[in-house]
Amino acid sequence: MNIRPYPVALAIILAWSAQAIAEAPFSVKTATYETAPRERIWDGTVEAVNQGTVSAQTSGRVAEIAYDVNDFVPEGAIVVRFTDTEQRAALRRATAALEEAQARLDEAGKDFERISKMYENNTVSKANYDQAEANRAAAAARINAAQSGVATAKEQLDYTVVRAPYAGIVAERHVEIGELVSPGQPVMTGLSLQSLRVNVDVPQSMFDPIRDIGQAFVYTGGKRIAADNITFYPVADPVTNTFTVRVNLPDGSATLFPGMFVKVGFVVGESRRLHVPASAIVRRSELTAVYILEDDQVALRQVRLGRRYDDNVEILAGLSEGEQVATDPVAAGIYLKERSTVADYNE
Repeated sequence: MNIRPYPVALAIILAWSAQAIAEAPFSVKTATYETAPRERIWDGTVEAVNQGTVSAQTSGRVAEIAYDVNDFVPEGAIVVRFTDTEQRAALRRATAALEEAQARLDEAGKDFERISKMYENNTVSKANYDQAEANRAAAAARINAAQSGVATAKEQLDYTVVRAPYAGIVAERHVEIGELVSPGQPVMTGLSLQSLRVNVDVPQSMFDPIRDIGQAFVYTGGKRIAADNITFYPVADPVTNTFTVRVNLPDGSATLFPGMFVKVGFVVGESRRLHVPASAIVRRSELTAVYILEDDQVALRQVRLGRRYDDNVEILAGLSEGEQVATDPVAAGIYLKERSTVADYNE
C-alpha cells in the first residue's frame, strides 16, 4: 500500500488546530439575567422648549433682513433692522431738552445761592427765598423728566433692530424688505434645537403608576436617553381620557427635530432580563445572531432581540443563561472559518 505524506503546510495547520481547540483566540462573556426597569412604551411628539415669535416694538419700514427660513441664528444676532430716521430725530430732541433743563437747573441753583445769602442778611423777604427754592426744585424735576425722555428715545432707537433672544433656527419670516411695520406686528418665528422635550398622551389607567415612579427613557436612533425631568398635567382630555406627560431631554442629548415621533418608555416596575453585550450581536441581512462557544466548538446562533440598555441588549429567544457568547464576533467568525478550513483538509 502506498502512503502519501501530508504536505508540510497541512501539518502546521493541524498542529495549530489542536492548540486552538484548547483555547479560542477571542474573549467571551456569560449570558446572565439582570434586573432591569420594566417599561410601558408610548409614542411621543418632539417639540422645542424655546420657540416663539419676535415682534416689532416700534414703527418703521423694514430696511434689512439678515436671516431667512432654515438659517441658524446665534444668540443676540440682529435678524431684522428698521429705518430709524424718526427715532434718531426724537433722540436729538430729547437730548436737547436735557441740555436745556440742565442749563436752567444751573441758573436756578445760582439764583438760590445768591438769594439765600441775601436772606441771611435780611435784604430779601422770606417770600423771595421760598420762590428761589421752588424754582430750583422745579428745575431739578425738569432734569428728571428730560433724562427719562432721553432714555425713552434711546430705547425706541434700540427697537429699530430686532435681535435673536436665543440661538436657534428660523422657522418662518413674516415681513419683507420695504414693508411698513407697527408695534406688535410679528417679524420672525424661530426655535432652538438645543433644548427639546417630548409630549406623550398616557392612558388614564397608567397615569398613577408612572407618576409614582417618575422615570422615563426616550428611544431614538438606537439610543436610550434618560429624561432630565418629567411634568405631569393634572387634567385629562375629556374625549380620549388620556393625560399629557411632558418629558424633558438633557440639552444636546440627541439629534431630534420638532414634530418627530419617538418612543418613550415609562418605568412601571422591575423585571429580570437575559442580557448580552451589544458588541456581540451579528446582523446579516434579516438574520440577528451571536457566536457561542460550547464544548470548544464555535457556532452561530440566531436570537431574537429586545430593547437595548446602555451597552447591553436583551435576548428574548435563542439563548439560555450561562451560555458563553463571543464579545468580538469578527474574531469569532474568522476562527470558525479557519476551523472549517481545517475540517475540509481532514476530509
